[in-house]
Amino acid sequence: GLKFPAEAEGGERATARRGGAMAAAAKEDNLSVVVHRAGDLRLEKRPVPEPGPNEVLLKMHSVGICGSDVHYWQHGRIGDFVVNSPMVLGHEASGTVVKVGSAVTTLKIGDRVAIEPGVPRETDEFCKTGRYNLSPTIFFCATPPDNGNLCRYYRHDANFCYKLPDNVTFEEGALIEPLSVGIHACRRAGVTLGSKVFICGAGPIGLVTLLIAKVMGASQVVMSDLSAPRLEKAKELGADFTIAIKNESPRELADTVKNMLGCMPEITMECSGAEPAIQAAIYATRSGGTVVLVGMGPEMVTLPLVSAAVREVDIKGIFRYCNTWPMAIAMLASKKVNVQPLVTHRFPLERALEAFETTRKCIGIKVMLKCDPGDQNP
Repeated sequence: GLKFPAEAEGGERATARRGGAMAAAAKEDNLSVVVHRAGDLRLEKRPVPEPGPNEVLLKMHSVGICGSDVHYWQHGRIGDFVVNSPMVLGHEASGTVVKVGSAVTTLKIGDRVAIEPGVPRETDEFCKTGRYNLSPTIFFCATPPDNGNLCRYYRHDANFCYKLPDNVTFEEGALIEPLSVGIHACRRAGVTLGSKVFICGAGPIGLVTLLIAKVMGASQVVMSDLSAPRLEKAKELGADFTIAIKNESPRELADTVKNMLGCMPEITMECSGAEPAIQAAIYATRSGGTVVLVGMGPEMVTLPLVSAAVREVDIKGIFRYCNTWPMAIAMLASKKVNVQPLVTHRFPLERALEAFETTRKCIGIKVMLKCDPGDQNP
């Protein structure tokens, strides 16, 4: 369950030492959603951090809950990333600058920003080639041991906080993170004018991939999922065809896709991580085409690799994203892409456990936590 500790570690005592009215101001309530170990999620009051020279302190506004947040809460790990000490969750986020580090020139107090959660710690060869998401030492919100931003106050590298135009809401700002996965996937896939695309999985990531594939020029997109409500949402967001998975074999699913499109798709985006779906993705893709593995499933899967090899089907992976925020903000500001229908539930930060339960049960699409008690608007 959710526990309220009597005091944050030493927070009260530190306040007593500082004394005076300033302490009262500094001792703002920094309510945070913290996973301690598998199954142990707590709401805790933590100290408000001080921004370093190149950082800004943000008053958080909107934070989306991701499947990975739920997975860390339920299982205490994802692959090699293990929760060994308490960790603040959350990495799909936006907020307002309330304090600026001494060396920061690009942002000022009052700026509304979207946060890119991955910040490289060193300029290694991956950073030099522009693929900083692959840097092994990168900081990333809510990936152990790095704290996320599901809290009232959070500090972050100013270079990875992007100013939002007035016509882009905080929620749209928070949704840039999942949207970036779709941008990176479509970019790696080579989606272009007239592409025919098959997307396996209509969860939040499948749906943002659909949105981006469409604005990048895909002429027809087929989506498959087990869930009828999710396929309804896919139709609403522009899917041309949807397939409700019953108990077809992967080959049968591939045939269904071909019959719907009238040809085999050049590109398949696998957004579920389920083994049968990855198999279907390979069978479904036209010779010379590309499969992009977006969903995360079991470590070992059995695949029809020979089918891919002899038909020259390229299989690509993606890891998060890079260089997507400015592009996503431009798309949102120019109203080229509408992410608002993805948000189906909103909870104030105080009701975080309810929000996490909602996401765990796969109710709705994107659950948004509202961190500012004074402004619960989108």
